[in-house]
Amino acid sequence: MGLKDIHFFTEDVNYRVKNKQNLRTWIQGTIKSENFKRIGELNFIFCSDAYLLDINKQYLNHDTFTDIVTFDSSEEEAVISGDIFISVERIQENALKFNVSQEDELHRVIIHGVLHLCGYFDKKKEDKELMTLKENTYLSTRVF
Repeated sequence: MGLKDIHFFTEDVNYRVKNKQNLRTWIQGTIKSENFKRIGELNFIFCSDAYLLDINKQYLNHDTFTDIVTFDSSEEEAVISGDIFISVERIQENALKFNVSQEDELHRVIIHGVLHLCGYFDKKKEDKELMTLKENTYLSTRVF
């Protein structure tokens, strides 16, 4: 499982991800804990609300703002691959709304996307409860 397979990009925003190496290690640990044997390629794309809204409309037929859209491109069982689009504006707004730091909100959303790729859902009440439990568990393992 390689840290070199976890990438961070930006689209139409000026945003710099902090602690990239620590993030990669944490993401890799989460994936390992979920019994996946390796990472194929995992891309995190930080973007604006407008950019993510276009993706949400075009690919999911949802005309709403969201903080994250995850696309699974895994081709082998037990191998994680995908693109995770994250709205920087939603992260900032949600941090204020939930009275948490932007960094904590960012990490919650990052691990939320990873958990989607691990097979977790959040549409039904019980699925959402499990997803939140998993997010909290992995957030508590951060050492940075």
